[in-house]
Amino acid sequence: MSPFPARRLLFSATICATIAGLSAALADNFDLPTKRTDLTEADAKRVADVTRPTTDFSKDEQYEAMQAGGATSIDPVTRNSFSHISATIPFEEEQPFKLGNALFKKLWVSAPSSTQASDGLGPLFNARSCMNCHLNDGRGKPEPDASTSSMFLRLARTAKTPDEERAVANAETINFPDPVYGHQLQDRAVPGLPAEGKMAVSYTEEPVTLAGGETVSLRRPLYAIDNLGYGPLDPSTTISPRVAPAMIGLGLIEAIPEADILAHADPDDKDGDGIHGKAAIVRDHRTGKPALGRFGWKAQNASVRDQSADAFLNDIGISTPDQPDPHGDCTQAQAKCKAMPTGVQKRLGNEEAPGPILDLVTFYSANLAVPARRKASFPETLKGKQAFYESGCTACHVPKYVTRRDSLDKAQSFQLIWPYSDFLLHDMGDGLADGQQVGLASGREWRTPPLWGIGLTKTVSGHSFFLHDGRARNLTEAILWHGGEAQKSRDAFASLPADNRQALITFLESL
Repeated sequence: MSPFPARRLLFSATICATIAGLSAALADNFDLPTKRTDLTEADAKRVADVTRPTTDFSKDEQYEAMQAGGATSIDPVTRNSFSHISATIPFEEEQPFKLGNALFKKLWVSAPSSTQASDGLGPLFNARSCMNCHLNDGRGKPEPDASTSSMFLRLARTAKTPDEERAVANAETINFPDPVYGHQLQDRAVPGLPAEGKMAVSYTEEPVTLAGGETVSLRRPLYAIDNLGYGPLDPSTTISPRVAPAMIGLGLIEAIPEADILAHADPDDKDGDGIHGKAAIVRDHRTGKPALGRFGWKAQNASVRDQSADAFLNDIGISTPDQPDPHGDCTQAQAKCKAMPTGVQKRLGNEEAPGPILDLVTFYSANLAVPARRKASFPETLKGKQAFYESGCTACHVPKYVTRRDSLDKAQSFQLIWPYSDFLLHDMGDGLADGQQVGLASGREWRTPPLWGIGLTKTVSGHSFFLHDGRARNLTEAILWHGGEAQKSRDAFASLPADNRQALITFLESL
């Protein structure tokens, strides 16, 4: 049973059926490439050979420990392991990376302020800086009541009319916001303005018995909103919790050719393996052109820049050239919010974070290095790798790719990388369903998250909470929450002997 109230699960069967068949058709209609054009015939053969899944688990694969290719960081493991610059960045580009880092950590203040280059916060917001959510550039912390929390609620309602359904089908919109509260519940506000509300979460424990008699308790969350500051939500608005993901390897993900991601899409399950990977088609914020979504929990953004601009607007309330509203997520129904002063300084530009700021933050975000693997060649790791592959996990967590040779950023060009994701949308079952339609993603679908760096979560972020809302307290719980298309792999894991299950976890911890 879903943890969300029944009234929030309003995604109609008709709309679900319509969207389910759109992915492949949209790829054709929007002329997304289905074949790589950046490779010679000889290079194409090399790429095919090197990305072919292994069947030999007696030793590690060549270059496997360098999971981001030449861009991999080989610095010692510390709490700053996700904050290093990609090894392929030339010396002359270290300065914009450091400037982007400073802006990523920058604390914004409310307007008007004497620090005019830093004002414009909100008026409604969830965080004062990017680093508030991405702890040490890593995964956020799912504790709504804590000052270090980076957890928030996305708000959206489903398409209700033929025109709205058409807008979704044409990738003209990602979702339809709540008419009063907008796209996101902001739990903070500048002085003189009430916050929108406060997330509340409670958990119930559910035991699961694994092979050999081991019992694991899963905690099922129930979300609500306390102290709504502007009246009730629209009855059709869904709420969906989010925890900020790790920042590493984003530029390399953007450099994966569309054709290589689309090659794994099978929305109609033509091969009969039960996996219905579906491409998310979105619009580029600057050009308005269709693009392949690959960032965000529901693949709602196509590029690192799009993801950065979206976070500036919705999380901090800061306008950029790509998202120019200086009042952030304030809606027309929030008249007092719309009347608050903004941080736009005409001498600096038309936005609170003008183009150079967005450029630097994007550059920093795109070039955070992926750490090298640990113990990739150890027998226990290899045993776990075999269990991971044979349990069918790689059907969605695709191990490796070779990035574009003609990537716009040469630092990401032609690298063999191991993100362990297909970056497609998958039905994950009732247990993880949030009932929220986001573009082509239904209320049961999520993008496959990359796994690289997952073993350093506790070291970097100080916790081991996983999944989109942090309900899983460790990797075992995260796997056991898998359902829908992943049910078979989840059951295979649960059926493994205890030592094989532990070996699989050891493999994940080495990533």
